[in-house]
Amino acid sequence: MPSVSVIVPVYQAEEFLNACVASVTAQTFSDWELLLVDDGCTDASPALCDACAAADSRVRVIHKQQNAGVSEARNTGLREAQGTCIAFLDADDRLEPTALETLWRLREESGADTAGCAHLNWTPDGATTPELLLPAGVYDHPDILRHIVYPLLGERLRMPVFNGFIWRYLFSADILQRENVTFEGAYLEDELFLMEYFCHAQRLAVTEQPLYRYLINPNSATHKYMRDFVQTFQRFMERKSALAERFSLEAACPQWRENSHWAGLLIAIGNEYAPGNDKPLRARQQAIEDLCRRPEIAEAISGLVPEGLSANKQLVARLVRGGHFFILTQLYRLKNRM
Repeated sequence: MPSVSVIVPVYQAEEFLNACVASVTAQTFSDWELLLVDDGCTDASPALCDACAAADSRVRVIHKQQNAGVSEARNTGLREAQGTCIAFLDADDRLEPTALETLWRLREESGADTAGCAHLNWTPDGATTPELLLPAGVYDHPDILRHIVYPLLGERLRMPVFNGFIWRYLFSADILQRENVTFEGAYLEDELFLMEYFCHAQRLAVTEQPLYRYLINPNSATHKYMRDFVQTFQRFMERKSALAERFSLEAACPQWRENSHWAGLLIAIGNEYAPGNDKPLRARQQAIEDLCRRPEIAEAISGLVPEGLSANKQLVARLVRGGHFFILTQLYRLKNRM
């Protein structure tokens, strides 16, 4: 049984996969297994996965015949993982050489069930910018709720927003298995996973060392037009509501629904005007107007004035609250050169 299982969902990742795997095999900590979940790739990724497994017995490959999405790929990895701890790694990202050793020792020496780290935002031109998770220290359960769960539940507008990056942590496999914490959906699935997990975790040890290298990839799924975003967000809110009720989180974040709906609305607006959307501009504007008339969205618009947004999002929010959808459309037309 390895100490750490590293799970990598792989989809059309031939450009990045060898470097990603090399960042694991180069770890100063050797007691790991690497699970490469081939999510129905049609490029050279499956062959590259098999070559990596042939070169190192600690690498295992799971081939899926059809693409089922990142959530199911990660869930497949969780079902197959044998490690005491679980780490997630995206196929276009990399671990720093001491990542697993540092997180494992931090967890062991502090008596924590979970460890977390800072990361490097890494652009294709090679520039890096560090981003903290939390100040270094050991956090007990009330602090975990205060610094992670409550921000993920109810503070999705004020900058800087607490990001739901799952790859900043070394998770307890025991907690994940015992509480059946899994992924669902193609967007924002990491936020819900973290919320549920950290409602169970009792102790988190954090280092300010940036141990993960996150590629700001303009071609990633988060930068593409999502045709079914509204339906995806509705399901996200259903699951979020269930978690809030199950763990009695509402009292700590009384306006979490309005806050979350505003955040989803701002994402939906950016998505609707994304270059990949082939609808005419007038149809896009109508879609935004219809979305704003939905009862739950209308309640958020009337009941909460967003604060702490970036300048661009603040302008969008003001135009929405004033009903100036034509002006909003023209601004996005200029911004995205539509």
